[in-house]
Amino acid sequence: MANAERTLVLIKPDALQRELAGEVLSRFEKKGLKIVALKLTNLDDSTLQEHYGHLADKPFFADLKSFMMQTPVIAMILEGLGAIDEVRKIVGATNPREADAGTIRADLSMNVPSNMVHASDSPENAEIEMKRFFKDDEVFTYVKLTDKYHFGEGV
Repeated sequence: MANAERTLVLIKPDALQRELAGEVLSRFEKKGLKIVALKLTNLDDSTLQEHYGHLADKPFFADLKSFMMQTPVIAMILEGLGAIDEVRKIVGATNPREADAGTIRADLSMNVPSNMVHASDSPENAEIEMKRFFKDDEVFTYVKLTDKYHFGEGV
């Protein structure tokens, strides 16, 4: 798809524990975002240190790492027009109590870090994060029959 953008999403342990992974994933599919990579993966200390390194000096960092290692996470790359911004709208504010009604975090969670998902916040971070979690041969390109309905006839 021309002009498509890709972004990383992690479905966190709380979504798996509460059996809401399918609900979270379906929100992105309903929007028309295309799943181009998807896997269940365990996060280790070094990956979390790299991924959340900007929070390393925060008092909650050890608890965050412990939380993220409770269960595997679902890592995925979504593709679509303006995918980064669209995913962030669907996800909602980091603090679920501040998120707009109708977003994943507002509808399905009450606190941080149990806010269901991580989503890349910029094109630069999306690129870094996608490479952190996926090898090139794990990311696919394909045409979905519904692309023309979601993104226009010129797709």
